[in-house]
Amino acid sequence: MKTLTHWIGGKPVESASGRYGAVYDPATGAQEKQVGFATADEVDAAVASAKAAFESWGATSLARRTAILFKYRELLDAHRDEIAALITAEHGKVHSDALGEVARGLEIVELACGISVQLKGELSTQVSTRVDVASIRQPLGVVAGITPFNFPAMVPMWMFPIAIACGNTFVLKPSEKDPSASLRLAELACEAGLPDGVLNVVQGDKVAVDRLLEHPDVAAVSFVGSTPIAKYIQLKAVEHGKRVQALGGAKNHMLVLPDADLDFAADQAINAAYGSAGERCMAVSVVVAVGDTGDALVAKIAERAERLRIGPGNDPASEMGPLITREHRDKVASYVSSAAEQGAEVVVDGTGHAVEGHEDGFFLGVSLLDRVPVTADAYRDEIFGPVLAVVRAESYDEAIKLINDSRWGNGTAIFTRDGGAARRFQLEVKAGMVGVNVPIPVPVGYHSFGGWKDSLFGDHHIYGGDGVAFYTQGKVITTRWPDPADAGINLGFPSHS
Repeated sequence: MKTLTHWIGGKPVESASGRYGAVYDPATGAQEKQVGFATADEVDAAVASAKAAFESWGATSLARRTAILFKYRELLDAHRDEIAALITAEHGKVHSDALGEVARGLEIVELACGISVQLKGELSTQVSTRVDVASIRQPLGVVAGITPFNFPAMVPMWMFPIAIACGNTFVLKPSEKDPSASLRLAELACEAGLPDGVLNVVQGDKVAVDRLLEHPDVAAVSFVGSTPIAKYIQLKAVEHGKRVQALGGAKNHMLVLPDADLDFAADQAINAAYGSAGERCMAVSVVVAVGDTGDALVAKIAERAERLRIGPGNDPASEMGPLITREHRDKVASYVSSAAEQGAEVVVDGTGHAVEGHEDGFFLGVSLLDRVPVTADAYRDEIFGPVLAVVRAESYDEAIKLINDSRWGNGTAIFTRDGGAARRFQLEVKAGMVGVNVPIPVPVGYHSFGGWKDSLFGDHHIYGGDGVAFYTQGKVITTRWPDPADAGINLGFPSHS
């Protein structure tokens, strides 16, 4: 069985802990790899490597940094099919979806290639007699990222390209469920000329996470994952004096007004709810049907849902692959099984779905629940699977209250032809990312990604301008070249004149 390693100081390093995690092929249910879990000492070695590399990397010119990133971008582009295949093999998502993940990660690498514009300082001359004031931004040092299983390439690329472009060095702790993509990203960075120690990967579980959060040489931590863990990350990181951006869970609502194109809305609901088997923090998990749109909309969604082709991610005919683990599949299925007794109508039940020849795979069919009470578990919890709940509302005001009452505020969308209603929605809704006839409003790289309420812990969103601000610290420099006439003692508070 292949054993996956750490990547420390520009080379693979096997774990000495004797503890391993199973890495499955979700389409077959077979364990084909294992990953060695780091000890605290191995995390320390990765941080030490990053700290040593920072001494020179932090002083490396912007021209040199961006030249390496341009080369890295070309290597990632050349190997995108290979990286996507690694994602499919360990996560299960279909190859086209994995390719899309790599493409969205590449957007952030491209943004990092132009980091010199983002790092431009400011200069004010003659603020006082012969006095100039400049503002600059400088790197923090060693920073860390803790990333989830659902985007094993994209989410790390949301973090480390910006961080290292700003002059920091990076320690990545990827998900132990699908770690191969992160290792390949590190290998290609080395091939692009990134100096040893600038990007390190430590595999592991809570032992590795806690050591990164406690380590005195780690200045900042970025995290994407569930809300309970995001809260834990923030509290523990702040306790140890670190900056933290922790993106949590979601329950994304899609509001459909009576004037919407229902065929278009049904198509987009299918795409957003069932893409990647619903294992996306930006997946639409609730459709709010306003007025008399509900019956027609549910019928259209159900008709499309029953035609979806579910199978192995490496089969070009498959539109949706398996879930990440058997345990997660069973948990997702339990929400469908309990929905009827909690007052919902099960329109499409995917819990009995099987894929011929892959009976041991972690497959689950798509499910559609209608008239879901807000007290039902299927509405209250983040399911993170191919289950779409439909809630009925009599009016826009009732619908917006329903959305704003949710404890999450990651993404949301409105489907309408009414520009006034759309404008009102984008101003009134309490969420960090809003789509108008766009069901998954993930921002482009030069804007920032992040939610509100229990979907974000910390002051900064991820990538874009917020990413640059998070991975740098400001410094203000006041300069005077005195003239002999300036001599003399004055103990008063300095004034600008």
